[in-house]
Amino acid sequence: MITCDTELKTTLNGLLNRVVVTETIEQAQQIVSSNPAMRAVTRDGDLLGTGFVHGGSRGTQSLVELQVAIDQAREKLEAAAHRVDRAKFAVANALQEQTQSLELVGGALDRLHESDANMAAIAEQLGALQSVVRSATGEADRLAASIAAANKAREDDQRAVNELEARQQAAQNDTIDESQLNEEQREALAQVVEEKRQAEVNARLTVRTGEERVRALATQAEQLEHTANLERTARARAIELRERRRREAQTARAVVVAAQSGLELLAQCVNLAEYERTQAVSQRTDQEKEVKAIRERIRELAADLEVLTDSVHKDEVARAEQRLRIEALENKAVEDFGVGPDELVNEYGPEVLVPPSPPAPGDEIDPNDPEPQPYPYVRTQQESRLAAAERSLALLGKVNPLALEEFSALEERHRFLGEQLEDLRKSRADLLSVIRDVDDRVQQIFTEAYEDTSREFRANFARLFPGGEARMILTEPGDMLNTGVEIEARPPGKTYKRLSLLSGGEQSLTAVAFLVALFKARPSPFYILDEVEAALDDVNLGRLLGILAELRQDSQLLIVTHQKRTMEIADALYGVSMRGDGVTQVISQRITRDNQAPEAAADLAYAQQVN
Repeated sequence: MITCDTELKTTLNGLLNRVVVTETIEQAQQIVSSNPAMRAVTRDGDLLGTGFVHGGSRGTQSLVELQVAIDQAREKLEAAAHRVDRAKFAVANALQEQTQSLELVGGALDRLHESDANMAAIAEQLGALQSVVRSATGEADRLAASIAAANKAREDDQRAVNELEARQQAAQNDTIDESQLNEEQREALAQVVEEKRQAEVNARLTVRTGEERVRALATQAEQLEHTANLERTARARAIELRERRRREAQTARAVVVAAQSGLELLAQCVNLAEYERTQAVSQRTDQEKEVKAIRERIRELAADLEVLTDSVHKDEVARAEQRLRIEALENKAVEDFGVGPDELVNEYGPEVLVPPSPPAPGDEIDPNDPEPQPYPYVRTQQESRLAAAERSLALLGKVNPLALEEFSALEERHRFLGEQLEDLRKSRADLLSVIRDVDDRVQQIFTEAYEDTSREFRANFARLFPGGEARMILTEPGDMLNTGVEIEARPPGKTYKRLSLLSGGEQSLTAVAFLVALFKARPSPFYILDEVEAALDDVNLGRLLGILAELRQDSQLLIVTHQKRTMEIADALYGVSMRGDGVTQVISQRITRDNQAPEAAADLAYAQQVN
């Protein structure tokens, strides 16, 4: 009856040698009595042998023991839940640290790649700058040679200028008799002086130009040298930053490895906690089932006890009510009739015969009928007689001495109310006739208005949607007083659709067509339109303006608009503008049709609107 592993089989054979299993304690006693060397154990756990008995009947646990076991299981479950929560919190922290580490690694790798790209760009820029420096150095050498040549030319020019100044001074010192010089000599001398002056000016310009070029080249050389120094510094910083990022990447990889190890350890802890929690939940479930069964039994016993208690209480209450009722009847008999309880029972008790009832006034009495005799008391019959008598008494009611006067007054009121009712019937008939006439008139007017509006709506829709069609449909054609009106439109190239299924622009144009149809079907002296063309393009706006031009022939139109083309067809413009001090003012302009005033007024109104 017992199975085990191979390693334990020898041990169990030694422990269970000469042990048998029986169903009952009597069979165990017979086996031990017949063979003292044997031991017998029952399925209930009782062990019998020669000279000893171990076990006994198994008792059930008390409510206190069960409550203690439940509390212990609840504490174990809470402890396991706390361990699981701590493990989950540790796992969440580890996952967060791993995520942060991965983000750091990713950021370090991105910065490393960015640094490599920057280094490559800096190297490329440095090469370009080196070529620029080489070209600048060559240019500086050429400029130095040019400067040397310019300085030499300057020195030559300076010497020439000095010579010319000396000659001029000598010529000024030498007194020349102008009378001795002829006209040709004077012109030759003047020309020589002019040439010398021009040569002096050119020499000075050349020297100034060379100096400016030298200063510019020196400034450019300083800037190039400064740029080269900056690039060298940036390159050194980039190399240092790259080295630091490489170290950060190594640190981040080490953090990732540690985080993975921590995660593995936490996963093991979580699995262990889950196993312990499962065991605790299983134990708790078994104990809760036992507690539930015990509580159900206690509830059943409590219900039986409550039923018995209620029954006893009801019996006691009924006996008390019966005693009170008997006492009340005895007191009533004494007070109302002056008869004591004993006398009342003796004279009117259940054993006494009940006398027959006397005939009622007006009843016919047959002399051949035998005289009624007393009969035995039957409670149900007497209760029926009492109820019938009480009903008859209630129907009779109290005696009213003013019954005739009240009857006359009620008769007079009845006649008055009858006349009023007849008047109301005549008024009702007249009102129903008027209502029928009004309904007929309303139906006629509505039918005519519907037909006119439908005709104008089809025409206006065809003008706003060239090639399209639209129609108005009655929801209940047989009942013109309660019918509704639905609009179906078919823009060009589409099928018939309800108004709610059209696009926004199509709905706007369809609504404008319906309004214009109402205007034309039932004209009015003037109309007020508030930005009806705000969402229309130029083509549809032109079509709508054509319809408005037709309406203005018979009615006055007041249009609120931001459209310049709508302003151009107006007879007068009114605009509201705000001055610099924050006060608004109304600007009006009457438009004449014999010049270009409409366009100018519209431009003015549009400008005021923008301001």
